Amino acid sequence: MSKPNPDDRRYTKEHEWALDNGDGTVTMGVTDYAQHLLTDIVYVELPDVGKKVKQMEPVTVIESVKSVSDIFSPVSGEVVGVNDILQDKPELINEDAFGEGWIVRLAMSDPAELDLLMDAAAYTALTEADKSAAH
Repeated sequence: MSKPNPDDRRYTKEHEWALDNGDGTVTMGVTDYAQHLLTDIVYVELPDVGKKVKQMEPVTVIESVKSVSDIFSPVSGEVVGVNDILQDKPELINEDAFGEGWIVRLAMSDPAELDLLMDAAAYTALTEADKSAAH
């Protein structure tokens, strides 16, 4: 059973979340739904601090026991922090996708891009539709 999608963040159709930290930065990760699809995560390739990214371009890669998946940046900006704990404990994403399993912090170059992302209700509707289509 998936955990509910928190209302305090925005979502991409590729199953990333972005939490506005209120200081021009966002914390991002993959959703609980995404970690269920990935199954057991075994490696996270963290980007270098200082890397510039554009909205919906790959920012990092996650490897699970069944696939290697690009993780897309929810906003344009610069990587200002990474969750180093994931180097030794990538399974944190499986255990706590919306909390301890965060992946990257980004300084936004255009905060208005957040408004282009889905809210929790829209993202939940998308994943419910995905689940229905899968059955």
